[in-house]
Amino acid sequence: SQFQTKFEDPYEVLDLTFYVVLGNHDYGETSLEQEKSDHQVAYSAQSDKWTMPDEFYSFNSEHAQFFGLDTNAIMLEDLTWLGWGGHEQDSWLESLYGTSTATWKIAFGHHPYISNGAHGNAGEYEGYDWLPVANGDTVKDFFDDHICGKIDLYFSGHDHNRQWLEPTCGTEFIVTGAAAKTTDLEGRGNSTLFEDDTTEGFIWVELRDEQMTGEFYDRYGNLDFSSSLSR
Repeated sequence: SQFQTKFEDPYEVLDLTFYVVLGNHDYGETSLEQEKSDHQVAYSAQSDKWTMPDEFYSFNSEHAQFFGLDTNAIMLEDLTWLGWGGHEQDSWLESLYGTSTATWKIAFGHHPYISNGAHGNAGEYEGYDWLPVANGDTVKDFFDDHICGKIDLYFSGHDHNRQWLEPTCGTEFIVTGAAAKTTDLEGRGNSTLFEDDTTEGFIWVELRDEQMTGEFYDRYGNLDFSSSLSR
């Protein structure tokens, strides 16, 4: 019933394909209930919009290749005594972009690599650089080794605001988690091209040849920020 009330009904008027990735609450309130992801994957066969063929997956669209990550599994991969693991997303990703001929390589996942929001930067989530697992140190290591300089652009949520961060480590990072609510920016030391925590909104992106244009809109359809970059 939650798929109906929280997904199908709100987006009924949109004739779009939704490429979905798992967030921490998709694994239950504790973020530890692994069996919950099975329902998310299975729902792909029930919906005309919802697309999540596996916990992590890739697809191509024209001259772009997209990589959907399960960052919750990456974050908890050291909890092997609870049955967690990164499910070899590192080797999977390396094998795909090692052979990819796409002009653009774009990854998307729930947890940010860098963010000025309440959750903040991987390796020091919530400001807890000293707290293993919860600080996201495995997320930081994964991104340092497998995203930075290899993926052109990474989209995340988790923090409920809108941010286009200054390029770092050879990759662009955009946080766009303000579709339903906003949470305050905390200031985590990252320079941004744009950031806002005052209203809900979204980002619209167009890839045309070797140029990407991104535009942040608020909930009312007002354009707040626009920027372009070239591959």
